Amino acid sequence: MNRESFRRGIHDGIPIGLGYLAVAFSFGMLAAAGGLSVGQATLLSLLNLTSAGQAAGLNLIIAGSSYLEMALTQLTINLRYCLMSFSVSQKLERDIAPWHRYLVAYGITDEIFGVTASQKGKVSPWYTYGVMAMAVPGWTLGTALGAVSGSLLPSFMTSALGIALYGMFVAVIIPPARENRAVLAVVLGAMAMSTLFRVIPPLKQVSAGFVIIIVTVATAGIAAAVCPVAGENGKTAGEEEQE
Repeated sequence: MNRESFRRGIHDGIPIGLGYLAVAFSFGMLAAAGGLSVGQATLLSLLNLTSAGQAAGLNLIIAGSSYLEMALTQLTINLRYCLMSFSVSQKLERDIAPWHRYLVAYGITDEIFGVTASQKGKVSPWYTYGVMAMAVPGWTLGTALGAVSGSLLPSFMTSALGIALYGMFVAVIIPPARENRAVLAVVLGAMAMSTLFRVIPPLKQVSAGFVIIIVTVATAGIAAAVCPVAGENGKTAGEEEQE
C-alpha cells in the first residue's frame, strides 16, 4: 500500500465527496418519491456511481420500461466511462496487478477521472482509492439521507429540493456551452429534438428510454459530422484519412 499516494487521494477527494453528498441527496429524494425503498436507492448509488445514468434509470424504473430499454440507455449514457477507464488504465503504474485496474474502473466518474488524469507521470492505484474513499461514501450516504428525508419532509420541501439534481446538470452544461458554439448547438439541438418527442402525437408513443437513446445518438452523431474535433496535429480524423 502506498500511504502517501492514498493520503493525497483522500485530500483531493474531500471536495468531490462533499459535492456528491449534496447532489446525491436530491437523487435519494427522487428515488423515494418514485417508490424505491431507502435500501434500494442506497444500493443503486453504491453500485452505479453515475448521476446522469441513475437519473435516467430511475425514470425508466418509474415508467416500468423494459430491461432492453434500461440496458441500451445505460450503455449510451455511460459509454464515456469506458473511454475514461481506458485512459486511466494507461496512466496507472504498469507493474500493478490486473485487479487494481478493475477496482479503479469501478470508481471512475467524471470528477475522479479528472483528478487522476491531471496527476503528473504514472499514478499509483492507491491515489485513486483515496479519492474513491471520499467520493463513494459521499455519493452513497447522500442518497441514503435523501431517501430518508424524502419520506419525512413535507411535499413542498421535497419538490423544491428535488430540482437540485437537474440544477447540477444545468451547471455542468452552461460553462462549456458559453465557450464553445458546437456544444451550445448540441444542447439546443437535444432540447429541440426532445421537445418534438413531447408534442408530436406519433413521437409521443416512443418510450422514455428510447427517446434518450435516439436524442443522444442523433445529436452526438450530427455534431461529430458537422463539427469534428481536431487532433493534436490540428487536423480532424477525416483530413488525416484524405492524406
